[in-house]
Amino acid sequence: MMKHDRRKFIKQIGAGTIAMAAVPQLYSCSDKEVRLTILHTNDVHSQIEPLPANHHEYPNGGGYAKRAALISKIRQESEHVLLLDCGDIFQGTPYFNFFKGELELKLMSKMGYDAATIGNHEFDNGIEELAIQLKKASFPFVCSNYTFDNTPLEGMTLPYLVINKGSLKIGIVGLGIELDGLVTSDRFGNTKYIDPVEVANKTAQLLREKENCDYIIALSHLGFEYKDDKISDIKLAENTSEIDMILGGHTHTFMKEPTFVKNKLGKEVVINQMGKSGIFLGRLDVSFSKGSTQPTVINKLYHV
Repeated sequence: MMKHDRRKFIKQIGAGTIAMAAVPQLYSCSDKEVRLTILHTNDVHSQIEPLPANHHEYPNGGGYAKRAALISKIRQESEHVLLLDCGDIFQGTPYFNFFKGELELKLMSKMGYDAATIGNHEFDNGIEELAIQLKKASFPFVCSNYTFDNTPLEGMTLPYLVINKGSLKIGIVGLGIELDGLVTSDRFGNTKYIDPVEVANKTAQLLREKENCDYIIALSHLGFEYKDDKISDIKLAENTSEIDMILGGHTHTFMKEPTFVKNKLGKEVVINQMGKSGIFLGRLDVSFSKGSTQPTVINKLYHV
């Protein structure tokens, strides 16, 4: 039987800070340095409550209440904060079986998520049920390489998103994994998968040139890296030109610090992923200065 009376919050636990160079770009922000704090999660898998006290690796780790308290504290300390999720919000505990994703999305809405992308497990109850649940989210889902024409999800997701934070314009791309082979066709229906590299290049170019975005983030549920030629975050970075940062999911890869991969133009792309179950909250502070050819990225890891 699930407990519903857990209300204890914990303060943030920082696990280190590392200064790093990011993607060289020219930015249109003011003369004053602007810092963007990017918080991100992935593959939380309906872990509403903390893990059990007898968990073999992360006793009492995670939990939506503790994450909410931590995010609230960070927002009090930082002026410009983005909160993002990279998919597989659903599936993994009885909360999903009972509430079908409603609880997860309502709690994320209360936390003030700015955007998320859709993971393969979001389709576990079928596309019709997913459409019902997405209506309960107050934040947008960005899906750039899925088209939902003639499905219950038609018109319910965005191909890209632009978010203004101070003098900065941040472009968001959402990239999902190929569903065929992971999800039965009756659950994703007429959803069409488009090559994520092709879509990412076109969408990022639009965000840079037409929307005048200073920084472009890909919310990816492609997976960090594979031994074969399957598209991954690493391959995405290597084969695109305008994406500055890739926040990943699907492979449950826990990264103590980001990886940097050179893109087609020889510029470095930041890649990061936070394991699973909401045990960790990723934080990347990106500082922009007028006339600077590259922002500075500071990594800070929180054990929730």
